[in-house]
Amino acid sequence: MGRIRRWAPRVAGIVVTMACLVGAGQLLWPQPGSDEQPGSTARQLAFVRGALDEGADTAAQELFPEGYVFSNVLYGLAWVQAAHTDSGLREDALRESRRALARLESDEGRAVFSPRLQPAYGVFWAGWTNWLRGAILSLDSSDTAAVQQFSTHSAELAQAFSAADTPFLQAYQGQAWPVDSTVAMASLRLHDTLFGAQFTPVIDRWVTQAKTRLDPATGLLPHQVSPTDGSMTTGARATSQTVILRFLPEIDPAFAQNQYALYRDQFLSYPGGFGPAVREYPKGVDGSGDVDSGPLVAGISLSATVVAVGAARVNGDRDLAAAIGSAGELLGLPIELPWSKRYAFGLLPIGDAFVVWSSTARLLTTAPMAVEHDVRWWWRLPWLGVLGLIAVAPWAWTSARLVRGRAERHATGLTATPR
Repeated sequence: MGRIRRWAPRVAGIVVTMACLVGAGQLLWPQPGSDEQPGSTARQLAFVRGALDEGADTAAQELFPEGYVFSNVLYGLAWVQAAHTDSGLREDALRESRRALARLESDEGRAVFSPRLQPAYGVFWAGWTNWLRGAILSLDSSDTAAVQQFSTHSAELAQAFSAADTPFLQAYQGQAWPVDSTVAMASLRLHDTLFGAQFTPVIDRWVTQAKTRLDPATGLLPHQVSPTDGSMTTGARATSQTVILRFLPEIDPAFAQNQYALYRDQFLSYPGGFGPAVREYPKGVDGSGDVDSGPLVAGISLSATVVAVGAARVNGDRDLAAAIGSAGELLGLPIELPWSKRYAFGLLPIGDAFVVWSSTARLLTTAPMAVEHDVRWWWRLPWLGVLGLIAVAPWAWTSARLVRGRAERHATGLTATPR
């Protein structure tokens, strides 16, 4: 037992030090560029697919109303994005993304949405589903029935926007969020990119109307609006901004560039010197977390920070995407196996779906604009400093014990010395 007590602190010190070295390596390891993707993408998708097979989408639905849709649509879209980067994944991507689309169109996928809305089932369900339809066709447009379905649903969306007095359609009865209409409008642009300009007047009208309904405090699209006229009810928040800015470059790159610069200036944060990360509320505004943002840590939304990787990638902000990606590899507690990769021990698979969708993000209608944005060059230093302190702590404690033990033995020896 004495030997175990002597060696246990040393073994613990070795384990802690090795963990810190691994963490430092993850923080320093280069992240993929905007036209690349993580080497672990296929393993991340394998984990999400396994979780979906075990009912992770149904479980996510119990957490928030869009859980089932997000679990499936992000999985399908991540496959498409990955296949655009690696053509060797094309067949798998078509199979899996079509499977995801079928689940969105199922009774369970539409269960919480109203068929009486325009478009049917609301703009959230209609927009995301239509974007996935178009994304699949960007890989393979030989299926004439699928092309016709995409055209039909796109026309229904265009008609709903044309008939409305607001650019922001309802997702639920009496409730509208601009982010949902942004996704839907991007699907119309994708239709025109793939099959010729048909909805350009609708898209141009939407952009013009949206610009008149910006949050006056930030200059950004609002978080929530009146369902009747699109006037703001809740100002800009990061959980919606990061998704808006993932899709806005697909619609209008110049408008997106302006919006992205404002968002970056008002939401990017380095709390306590750590970061970069994304605030849920603009600088100078405090608020609490909710079902959209999740719990806030020093005002930071972890979910918005994850999605910000995708927004940064499609807006040409490679340095920010790389910095958040590196920090995520440190803080996300990834578990890598030869056949899968998961974050946070895989406890929340929908989070893994958001991660892989964001880390593979790419534009389908245009090329990213070249922009210059700064990330603090020293952003890694606080993280490395903390890792260094943690790595040294067990050895400092062990050394202190040894010094104290020697001092006690020396004192005992002096006391026992005969006169």
